[in-house]
Amino acid sequence: MQRVHREGLWMRWLLALALLLGAGQILSQGSTPATVRPYLWSSERPKSQIGEINVFRRFSSDRTAVMREFYGEVLRLPGLPETALGAGQMIRYPLGVSEVKLFPVAPSPPSTAGISDAVGVRLLTFFYADQGALERRFAEHGLPPPRFAAHGSRPGASAAALVQDPDGEWVELVVMPGASAEALARFEIGITVSDLDASRAFYGDVMGLTPQAPVHDDRLGVARHPFTHGDTTINLWSFGSKLPSEAPTAGMQYIVWNVAAIDGVVRERGARVDRPLSAPGQMRTLWLLDPDGVSNYFAEFAGNDNRPLGQ
Repeated sequence: MQRVHREGLWMRWLLALALLLGAGQILSQGSTPATVRPYLWSSERPKSQIGEINVFRRFSSDRTAVMREFYGEVLRLPGLPETALGAGQMIRYPLGVSEVKLFPVAPSPPSTAGISDAVGVRLLTFFYADQGALERRFAEHGLPPPRFAAHGSRPGASAAALVQDPDGEWVELVVMPGASAEALARFEIGITVSDLDASRAFYGDVMGLTPQAPVHDDRLGVARHPFTHGDTTINLWSFGSKLPSEAPTAGMQYIVWNVAAIDGVVRERGARVDRPLSAPGQMRTLWLLDPDGVSNYFAEFAGNDNRPLGQ
């Protein structure tokens, strides 16, 4: 009889312990704010047909021909034909698993602002193995030669140069001799911000991108704060809080597999919504603004296979 009683007490104690542990796990999960990261496209799913983290730049439509020449023939980015999805409205350059997208807008003067002169997406970085071939393409198209110099803050790089595209926006060319094709087929997005703490919190905590150790950038003279997802890097830096804004000129597009779930994260986080969740359709979107007003928008594309690999 005593044995039965002891076994009953033991079972009740185990049940109480299981309930306690379960409650603790729920509380722990509830205390961790959600992030966008689980809903971003990744290698766990079939390759997206429209990139993963894409950058878009708006440019004056009267410079379309020279923009195509610069990015396609001089920089040798692999462009998609105009018959590709959306290519009638933009110029698409896939690099790795993501894309550079150039959007023509109403005619306007080229930008005259330096990287340190305004907040917003100020720099796109591309990687090359052959400096000589790149210099020859600039010469063949009648463009001033890039002024390459050593770049000690980028491991594996022999040199780098800053140039402007035909619309006045900045491009960094990094030479990495002997780099693999995979290491070269990528790009980085550089954003000048007014408040590093606020921007780091947005891209790290809300977006859930992976923060890397800050690096002093030799060319810019400030610390570069990288955030990564897959083979795309977003770099943040600041030159002070009093700069004017050029945020509307460019932004990021994130291809996702559940934009409605991201809407829930955004509401929980109190992030700044620019355009609310759209109705279901071929492309369902949600637009956010970072602390400086840079567009970060999410697109769920019906043509993508959303199932995890192996299912």
